[in-house]
Amino acid sequence: MGMTHNNPFSMPTLFEALQRLRLSEEETSGSIPPPPALIPRAAVDNARLIKLFNLMTSKECVSQFKEIISKEPDPEALPKIVSLLTSDSDYFMEVVRNKYGSKRVQKLLGISDDVDALFYAAILRRFYDIMTDKYASYVAIRAMLVFDTMEKFRMYDHVLYYALDIALACNALFLSNDPSGNFVVQHVLTLYDSRCTSNVAVSLLGHCVDLSFQKYGSYIVEKLLEAEESMAVVVVELLECEGGRLTRLARNEFGSFVVVKALRVTQEMDRIDMFWDLVQKLMPLRHLLVRSHGSNIAKILESCSI
Repeated sequence: MGMTHNNPFSMPTLFEALQRLRLSEEETSGSIPPPPALIPRAAVDNARLIKLFNLMTSKECVSQFKEIISKEPDPEALPKIVSLLTSDSDYFMEVVRNKYGSKRVQKLLGISDDVDALFYAAILRRFYDIMTDKYASYVAIRAMLVFDTMEKFRMYDHVLYYALDIALACNALFLSNDPSGNFVVQHVLTLYDSRCTSNVAVSLLGHCVDLSFQKYGSYIVEKLLEAEESMAVVVVELLECEGGRLTRLARNEFGSFVVVKALRVTQEMDRIDMFWDLVQKLMPLRHLLVRSHGSNIAKILESCSI
């Protein structure tokens, strides 16, 4: 029994830590709260929810939250806290929509199977709302990285089911530009569902060149090039790219891979018209690519001129 006093989730426990977060009315009034036995159960639960919300979302509680999770958690105490946190879908959404709430929930993911099971159920209940929110979507992305294989596949099914709506909600562009969020778009594209791929391509129409300059964005563009449903979207945008900008893209450490991929897939998919259009567009730039990240492009162009 003495072990509990050395555990931050027992002494002080998370519940005790929450009790130290006084409501503003109690802080200002100076009144002594009545004994717990005299407080209606609903009021007690409401007070705990408010204090937990403060702990999870308040900027001032950063150090306190870090202190609470800094040591090995009590396997019994943490699920109780997470159970309270996920007990109401609207309440949970308000927490994960908050910048700090999202970050702190992400830190709690992967700690134990019991905790993950509670978060898994909460995320699926509001999957679309979570995936279409700036900060809440990070929670779902983190969950897909830490959950067991079965839970991951079930979440991927939800991604597939909602992919069209998510793409139309303009998340594809936001997620593609994000170091973590781009994994969601990649997962959608690797499901090889033609409808999903087409709708992601439509959402990113006009942004493919911009994304190609970025490390994570270029991954998305390469995935689009691999699918017949979306390949033409990228190639047409490359063909419409102005000379100076196309030169920078072809010499860029990330963009050069996109251009090489475009040249290769147009050949592999037997889109010879597009392949030669790209070659003609790039040929005047060949001498600028030889001693740069675009050297592989230059080699392909050289083989076409022989």
